[in-house]
Parts: sequence; structure tokens; C-alpha cells
Amino acid sequence: MKKEFNITIFSENSIGLLNRITINFTRRKINIESLTVSASAYQGISKFIIVVNDTEERVQRVVAQLDKLVDVLKAYYNTNESLIYQEIALYKVPSEYLLNGNNVVETLVRESGARILEINNQYAVIEKTGHTDETQALFAKLSKDFNCTQFVRSGRIAITRSPVEKLSVFLKERDAMLSQIED
Repeated sequence: MKKEFNITIFSENSIGLLNRITINFTRRKINIESLTVSASAYQGISKFIIVVNDTEERVQRVVAQLDKLVDVLKAYYNTNESLIYQEIALYKVPSEYLLNGNNVVETLVRESGARILEINNQYAVIEKTGHTDETQALFAKLSKDFNCTQFVRSGRIAITRSPVEKLSVFLKERDAMLSQIED
């Protein structure tokens, strides 16, 4: 049965790695729903978060292949329940809806947990963090009632609910193994 999985990859920052990673998904005909790459908590190590919707068996196989890539330190997969995750969305609406004394947009922004980033004579930019369904729902309301002219949503960012990140355990085990080899 297909469900949403979050694949986390820790890697060195090297040219062409993103291409080598995405090829693994393309070969298996697995669509990437979201992709975010950023610095991790470890100096010189990047963190990829890739969201896919597939069976656990197929996700296990692609993670095993990703783990074998030269510049990949470690790859894991998680369900949504084992992570805390968010996305950020930006919306642009004509400023007339905020400047005309009508507080409807401002009320909608507050009720949805969003905030106004910028407002000028032509437009207002609104920011919302949340899950896809929350940011999409606000977009639907702003489009229908307030002529939202632009919308963009980031990829997912996530951290595990576990008190210790799996990479730190992996690095400690690897360092212990390397020190035994050196002795």
C-alpha cells in the first residue's frame, strides 16, 4: 500500500550528487513530491529531505541504493508520524484588500496563523508555515475571495521526534570502528 515517506540523506557537499540521487528515483519510476537540501547540524555535511508517495518495500530499496552512493554518508526513511515537519508558503494579494479599511484579509491571516511580511500600495505578501493541506487551504481562500496573484510553497523541512538524530549514532559507531582498526 502506498503512503507518504520522508527520505533523509546526509552527504558531503559535492558536484553532481543531486543528479546521482534523483537518477535512483527516476529508474524506479518514483515521483519526488518535495525536495529540500540544506546544511545539517554537522560541519560540512548537507541534509536532503525527499518526500515520496510509494510502498515501504520500494522506499527501502531506493534508500539502500542511495546509501551506496560514494558521497552519501547515510540515508534513512521515516513516516510522517516519526517527524516534526513544516513547509513555508508565500502569497501575494492586491493591497487594496488590506488598505481599504476592511479587516477581512487581516482576520483571515490571523486565524490561519499566517503573517504579513510586506505591504505597499500595489500588493501585500503573506507568509504561512504549516503542512501542505494548511498552506493549500489558505491559498484556496485567498484565490477565491482576494485575487491571490502569486503563490509559492517550499519543500519540506523536518527533524525526527527521536531525541538523538540517527546520523549521530551512525557517526559514533563508525568512529569507534575506525579507532579499533587503527589500534
